[in-house]
Amino acid sequence: MSGFLEFQGVTKRFGHVLAVNDVSFSVKKGEFFSLLGPSGCGKTTLLRLIAGFEQPDEGRILLDGQDITRLPANKRSVNTVFQNYALFPHLSVYDNIAFGLRVARRPKDEIEREVAAMLRLVQMEDKADRFPNQISGGQKQRVAIARALVNKPRVLLLDEPLAALDLKLRQRMLLELDLIHDEVGITFLYVTHDQGEAMSLSDRIAVMHSGVCEQIASPAEVYEAPKTSFVASFIGDTNFFDGVVTSFPENNYCKLDINGFAEVVCYNDKQKAIGDRVNLSLRPEKFRVSVDPPPRQNPHMNVLRARVEDIIYSGNHTNYWVSVGARRVAVYQQHLGYLLDEKPIRWGDDVWLYWDADTGYMLDDYAPIDESLLPPKAPGGAASANPFTSGREDGAAK
Repeated sequence: MSGFLEFQGVTKRFGHVLAVNDVSFSVKKGEFFSLLGPSGCGKTTLLRLIAGFEQPDEGRILLDGQDITRLPANKRSVNTVFQNYALFPHLSVYDNIAFGLRVARRPKDEIEREVAAMLRLVQMEDKADRFPNQISGGQKQRVAIARALVNKPRVLLLDEPLAALDLKLRQRMLLELDLIHDEVGITFLYVTHDQGEAMSLSDRIAVMHSGVCEQIASPAEVYEAPKTSFVASFIGDTNFFDGVVTSFPENNYCKLDINGFAEVVCYNDKQKAIGDRVNLSLRPEKFRVSVDPPPRQNPHMNVLRARVEDIIYSGNHTNYWVSVGARRVAVYQQHLGYLLDEKPIRWGDDVWLYWDADTGYMLDDYAPIDESLLPPKAPGGAASANPFTSGREDGAAK
């Protein structure tokens, strides 16, 4: 393993708590790399280890070939952008950005030139004389980024930098962060618990759980080809099926007997043998539901009868929860055409549920599925949000 920034067998304990457990990965120069996971998974600890705020109990951290594991924080060519901005309230926007250069005793003309360049980069030229209490949350975040970048660090560390912003501002700042990264071209290491942020910004994502990296891959690969049930459930929603391989209808495909469901065909990319137990992940948007049978079938198409239990209309798509035998399946169906021209699906309808065998994904290793990882259920007893009906066909609420 080699890269611009490297973790080699890094372990960190806080008393009896194992925060980071033998973590190894590398980050490429200029990459936008995200550490993603729930609270307590170890992602922020890793960031603090890189910054020099904590020391690992085991392992090494290398930056461009140099071992920085025991290097003091002020000697590392990294800067951090914190969730709470950490701006100096008594200094103007200009002076906040200039602070690091002044501490480094840079010449006055260099300071003026570099601060002006940062103000242009974050589009804050007209706010240079204002104080932090006179600018918005998004503007404070831009100043914090400019202050971190002005010293030209080799790695910029971002610790949940958008968590304090409202949704609209967070969406706008995502675009701005991406543009800033493209403009400056340095390595960004981004910590977040928000899968949407990580998916939108990252070249690669490390999904963390209980102090270990469960998978490191591109956003598309993490979503479409998760290695573990935790990754599959944390990145979006999914339906898990626990089955046994029963036969091979043709090369590269197998049939699974799923308890309480039905026998289904799936792509056998893990080369499982007859009798092997398999965890199958099927994203809700991979399914289709319809009142009428699907128009075309092929050997790889799974077609089952189902009953609609809940419907939630969300404008550009509808969420369905359908029952097949003893199993409940979440389906997200995009509205590709004009919905009012389609035959409506109502609560309680018997429908066709179908999907292509290629759209399911076998997890790498079999393990009993944790029920808490399944998609959330629609609130029981609520009236249907389908635009064509407010409940049963007779109009009564469920």
